[in-house]
Amino acid sequence: MNIPAYTLTPEQEKKEILRHYRSLLRSLKTKLKKGDKELVRTAFEMAADAHKTMRRKSGEPYILHPLAVAQICVEEIGLGVRSTICALLHDTVEDTDITLEDVAREFGTEIARIIDGLTKISTVVDANSTQQAENFKKILLTLTDDPRVILIKLADRLHNMRTMDSMKREKQLKISSETVYVYAPLAHRLGLYNIKTEMEDLSMKYLEPDTYKEIARKLSETKRERSRYINEFVKPIKEKLDKAGFLQYELYGRPKSIHSISNKIKKKGVSFEEVYDLFAIRIIIDAPAEKEKEDCWKAYSIVTDMYTPSPERLRDWLSNPKSNGYEALHTTVMGPQGKWVEVQIRTKRMNEIAEKGLAAHWKYKEGTGDEDRFDKWFHNIREALNTQDSSSIDFLQDFKSSFLAEEIYVYTPKGDVKMLPVGATALDFAFSVHSDVGSRCIGAKVNHKLVPIAHKLRSGDQIEIITSSKQKPSEDWLNFVVTAKARNKIKDALREEKRKVADEGKYVLQRKLEQMGASYDVQNVETLTLFFKLPSHLELFYKIATKALDLKELKELHLNGDKFELPKPAKPVMEPKPDYDPNKHSHKDSELIIFGESSDRIVYTLANCCKPIPGDDVFGFVSTGKGLIIHRTSCPNASRLLSNFGHRVVKTKWAKNKEISFLTGIKIIGMDDVGVVSKITNLISGEMRLNISAITIEAKEGVFEGNIKIFVHDKDELNDLVSRLYKLTGIQKVERYDTEQ
Repeated sequence: MNIPAYTLTPEQEKKEILRHYRSLLRSLKTKLKKGDKELVRTAFEMAADAHKTMRRKSGEPYILHPLAVAQICVEEIGLGVRSTICALLHDTVEDTDITLEDVAREFGTEIARIIDGLTKISTVVDANSTQQAENFKKILLTLTDDPRVILIKLADRLHNMRTMDSMKREKQLKISSETVYVYAPLAHRLGLYNIKTEMEDLSMKYLEPDTYKEIARKLSETKRERSRYINEFVKPIKEKLDKAGFLQYELYGRPKSIHSISNKIKKKGVSFEEVYDLFAIRIIIDAPAEKEKEDCWKAYSIVTDMYTPSPERLRDWLSNPKSNGYEALHTTVMGPQGKWVEVQIRTKRMNEIAEKGLAAHWKYKEGTGDEDRFDKWFHNIREALNTQDSSSIDFLQDFKSSFLAEEIYVYTPKGDVKMLPVGATALDFAFSVHSDVGSRCIGAKVNHKLVPIAHKLRSGDQIEIITSSKQKPSEDWLNFVVTAKARNKIKDALREEKRKVADEGKYVLQRKLEQMGASYDVQNVETLTLFFKLPSHLELFYKIATKALDLKELKELHLNGDKFELPKPAKPVMEPKPDYDPNKHSHKDSELIIFGESSDRIVYTLANCCKPIPGDDVFGFVSTGKGLIIHRTSCPNASRLLSNFGHRVVKTKWAKNKEISFLTGIKIIGMDDVGVVSKITNLISGEMRLNISAITIEAKEGVFEGNIKIFVHDKDELNDLVSRLYKLTGIQKVERYDTEQ
């Protein structure tokens, strides 16, 4: 990627900074009270002075970044003056000489507290995984304390994503993965749909650049045609709405985001042309509070009178808003030319909440006094954080599945509503009622039918839990719960159980040491833990109790008085390393070659989850015990690896080597015809001279589906094969496996 060189003179820089500052003041205009302007100016001058010698990677003055973050906070999230001051100063305490005390003296304790929260968060990037989970907990604690912290952090992350072109490739990968893994779901959960969408699209731009460019190109090519279609679609609706007496409303179409189109293509296995709802129509009604629902349903009936709706695709978030405050009616209808169109109906107030999320939500909440869903969500996070095992690396994963997933609504036998993440089971529900109910749960009745505890719940289910005093949690329970509360309670119970068993092991060890004349003390227990290569004393006692360790091995230890000494390690014998050959089928015994930073030849293995081949966009991941593993950047596991273990990522690119072939798989779907198999195999083996490793073809009702594993040299060869297969008569679809089949 060629980045244009930075050429501004000091004079031009000053003008540029001033221009951004004035633009920020204009955005704040409606929110400024007496004395606010002076405060903002003080904050700006403080930040400009503190950052005056600093530059961004692109070469521009650093102060432009806090100004841009403040602008996003005001314009795109809807925050006010205090948050603007915090955004201007968000990097000062961490990166400059300014202290929290300085900030508190100048602007008060509230602003100092928010900046403290922001400073803690910034350490998340570049930390190792355990630390990362810890830091992420800090973020969430500040979130539940003052949600503005996370809102400013999201604005900061969004601006970093918008200006990432001048960064190194591995940094781009790491930040993009972290964004799509944690920050985009968090934005979604706080109701900031526009920010969530942009974060996903920008992440995809760096993680899957080819797919991103391809969809963007097709969207711009079809723009004219889409606009024409939208106009044709909305014209009769407008007429009907006017007739029905709707005075003020907006009606417009917008394309779906590149990321959501790409997801649809992957999930449904369709091409771009086949994605049925490339765009959505929005109807935004200006309605008084008491008539909101009525007017939305009125507009819905006008739309569905004109166009037939798909019964499975009605989403009623008017009666049951999402936990992030989102309210709307969504339906998908059959438009002209046999195309499906998604229609979203909401009021002006609902639209503001949909775009500005949390900030708008509070604006409208003042004076209502009811504990709403946002508050409940915060309360649940607090609860999870208080019980969370602090060393857990699973924390991030748990948090994602518990709090960032879409939710379902289920009912207790008395009809109370409970919200649970998608994928929650009867056991999750039991723990959400009470931890004792969860621990004793043996089954459940869902809609009056008996089901096991692992039964996945659906929205609208009514659940009654069946318990037994004899039941207690087991290890395999962890495999089918998704909520943080259930996982923590199960882990606590298992730990407690383990402790009881370990106490037995402790007595056994004490007796054994007495027999040997060794003292039972911390030093000896520590030596034994090291000798048996165990992580903790608890594990040592547990394994002794369950007879997983043989205490006869203690004879290998030397007793000095009553203290054990570890045996001295034998000098290692240097053996010649065998040639590493992951691909036995290659034409010559040669290590695979990849260029890292230093253009060294590196021995590596290819990840089974995504089977990369030369030409794919890849990164190297240093795994413990397996050395360097190469993954595709579009691999299903990539975002988790890159965001949790970014420090282990190695920049990699392919070397030109035509000697080695790589195993990959393709899936072919087409019309079943005589001789179709021989046509395919003739093309692969005869014309292109590629080796087939395995082939399975199933024909059913005139359609065949084939999976073929073949050896190719690089991506170009695979693309050539795919385009040639498409030319064969009757072939409908050819695609590469993304994962191990």
